[in-house]
Amino acid sequence: MSVTTAADGMKDVMAPLSDVDVESLKAGDRVRISGVVYTARDAAHGRLWPLIEAGKPLPIDVRGQIIYYTGPSPARPGDVVGSIGPTTGSRMDKFTPALLKLGLKATIGKGHRGQAVKDALREHRGVYFGAIGGAGAVLSEYVKTLEVVAYEDLGTEAIRRLEVKDFPVIVVNDCHGGDLYMEGMTQYAR
Repeated sequence: MSVTTAADGMKDVMAPLSDVDVESLKAGDRVRISGVVYTARDAAHGRLWPLIEAGKPLPIDVRGQIIYYTGPSPARPGDVVGSIGPTTGSRMDKFTPALLKLGLKATIGKGHRGQAVKDALREHRGVYFGAIGGAGAVLSEYVKTLEVVAYEDLGTEAIRRLEVKDFPVIVVNDCHGGDLYMEGMTQYAR
């Protein structure tokens, strides 16, 4: 298992992920991800979709992987990457269930996910992590390497392979039906 709980209560996760890893995560868990994470936003998903529908191979093997919904800004001299904040996860809701069916284990974004995605997370053992919007410059410090692996012509929306160390996220939706946003609203409702 590549999920351990640290003394500070955070869970350290080593990507790629297994079903056992995903099952150990619960909505509200604070997590640090190390290992490989791929980036893909709207334009990249738009190119993946026809391949998925046709049953053709994707340019990356998504089995066990994490996709981060981000389009990083260019790096300044001496930096690995520029600002690398999350984009809204629900914009990828159309594509996510099919990617989870192909073995994707996690996504990172901001905001809520639709019911079809939540159902697919349960069915295919996946997890949705939230990253802090507006903190892209800080999040860039956790990226150790970056390489464009597909759709370079899309510029910032190309698919990139990142190696990250202790990248901070929180579990928003788990594979058990947990939803941090719904639980939070219920907890603080008057």
